[in-house]
Amino acid sequence: MPTTKKNTAVKKKTNTVKLKFDTTWQYEPAPESKSAATINKQYDLFINGEWQKPSSGKYFDTINPATEEKLSQVALADQSDTDKAVKAARNAYDKVWKNMPAKERGKYIFRIARMIQEKARELAVIETLDGGKPIRESRDFDVPTAANHFFYYAGWADKLEYAFPNRKAQPLGVAGQIIPWNFPLLMAAWKIAPALATGNTVVLKPAETTPLTALKLAEIIQEADLPPGVVNIITGAGDTGANIVNHPGVDKIAFTGSTEVGKLIQRAIAGTNKKATLELGGKAANIIFDDAPLDQAVEGVINGIFFNQGHVCCAGSRLYVQESVAKQVIRKLKDRIETLIVGDPMDKNTDIGAINSKQQLDTIHKYLNIGKKEGAEMYESSCPLPKKGFFCRPTIFTNVAQSNRIAQEEIFGPVLSVLTFRTDDEVIEKANNSPYGLSAGVWTDKGSKIFNMTKRMRAGVVWANTFNKFDPTSPFGGYKESGFGREGGLHGLMAYVRLA
Repeated sequence: MPTTKKNTAVKKKTNTVKLKFDTTWQYEPAPESKSAATINKQYDLFINGEWQKPSSGKYFDTINPATEEKLSQVALADQSDTDKAVKAARNAYDKVWKNMPAKERGKYIFRIARMIQEKARELAVIETLDGGKPIRESRDFDVPTAANHFFYYAGWADKLEYAFPNRKAQPLGVAGQIIPWNFPLLMAAWKIAPALATGNTVVLKPAETTPLTALKLAEIIQEADLPPGVVNIITGAGDTGANIVNHPGVDKIAFTGSTEVGKLIQRAIAGTNKKATLELGGKAANIIFDDAPLDQAVEGVINGIFFNQGHVCCAGSRLYVQESVAKQVIRKLKDRIETLIVGDPMDKNTDIGAINSKQQLDTIHKYLNIGKKEGAEMYESSCPLPKKGFFCRPTIFTNVAQSNRIAQEEIFGPVLSVLTFRTDDEVIEKANNSPYGLSAGVWTDKGSKIFNMTKRMRAGVVWANTFNKFDPTSPFGGYKESGFGREGGLHGLMAYVRLA
């Protein structure tokens, strides 16, 4: 007799795998020694190859944002100090630097590059103490890249006829240079090296919250025996920068900073003969297609937004993910930020250090509240924060609308906004729908798609299957409210010459 089988419906459960992190497990501390660096209790102004006291006699404190402890007192330059610096730069330009054989100028720049390498550990420690960035980043990126810029432009000093074939390149004169607080030493190198290679002299003002590596660079310049007045470094706040911009003895302005200040500089120099390069804000679109290597893309996204606490003008702060892989990518991102270590920037285990200042931390918190009020879903890592200092957890916003302020305005912190798209045309329109145009990233397995995207995206730099990769030989700069002009590479020479 045949047997009958009972058909039983089996209900299958599909569980999304979620990684579990034991947050009680800790790395042993691995702090870099502060003894590697010498920081003076007080710094004067570096003018005409000498340290000069400020005319006003005023100084301001620079602090460690991770501990809120005072590191040093720094001179506050006023108008008369700016006059002295510009006069010294003009005198050095007229009598020494522009007339020096290019090969000899190159030797000085090479010497500075080598001395930066020799003092790399000290510079990295000072950069981390003064700025709050992890020591790994200062050690492995900021200082080596700064040295590489001096090496690169030293090589161009006696080869300008090859840089500009059939043209005669003449220096502009005195370059007034104003740098930001996110990459102090590197930004100084970006600006000083090409200016010197092309025969110009310099008056540089570092940011008031991070002046120490620029002042250490002044010590290196003095030790390198650079002719007095070729590089002058004066410290101060916004008024000092404005004095440089408005000074009639300055021929060229190079500024890296906020778009708002960039607009003020443009207005100030309108109608003058001053040349300018402005590298301003950004709100970069980082785009992940469904055919991308997702684990690699997630690592690139993490590096793109959380590197240097998000204090990066080209940070990939807008993430566009194709709908079919959006849930998977968001889950991977949430898992990944749980592994990031927020804490003492001097600890080699630290991934995310201190926010540069209390003012910037307040700005970031303001945007976190704005994001929540706009209806976006906020996810932040569960890591503990140090009780002292200015720290912020890595944060991801999902369900973000294109019109939300957190998707349109620069936050300049460890905050990522995630949006979705379906087609190439849609994401191009969304990515370009921004007042900024500094950088972008594309993640896909198809080279043809990369070329299609890079051709249509309005951004100065577009990375493919990577992010935040820099090289002295490559130009960097933006469009729209991200500024104009290029720094780095052959293009970086163009900003400091007059071609005949």
